[in-house]
Amino acid sequence: QVQLIESGGGLVQAGDSVRLSCAASGLTLSNFEMQWFRQVPGKEREFVAGIFWSDGSISYADFVKGRFTVSKDNVKMTVLLQMNSLKPEDTAVYFCRAVHRITTRAYWGQGTQVTVSS
Repeated sequence: QVQLIESGGGLVQAGDSVRLSCAASGLTLSNFEMQWFRQVPGKEREFVAGIFWSDGSISYADFVKGRFTVSKDNVKMTVLLQMNSLKPEDTAVYFCRAVHRITTRAYWGQGTQVTVSS
């Protein structure tokens, strides 16, 4: 059974940092790209960052470059999203997604709320 469990969200102030974690199980991670998305009410989920487990290739949405860093822990089978210099517009539910690099079958976590106050 595939499970993606996010943690690390919360209420912070503008300029603060937060680190999100996504613990994965039930997957052969070397076949997947692990991604972070975010969503605010009334809007579609938007891509934030991704990392291919096999070779560590990374991509970011333009709006987070230089502020967010995605990484992986091969031992803990966890994907991390370090978010620095947070802005109120970063307030969203952040979701972890695993997408198979060949079949594109995808799995989602339940999401974790990040709220940035001004």
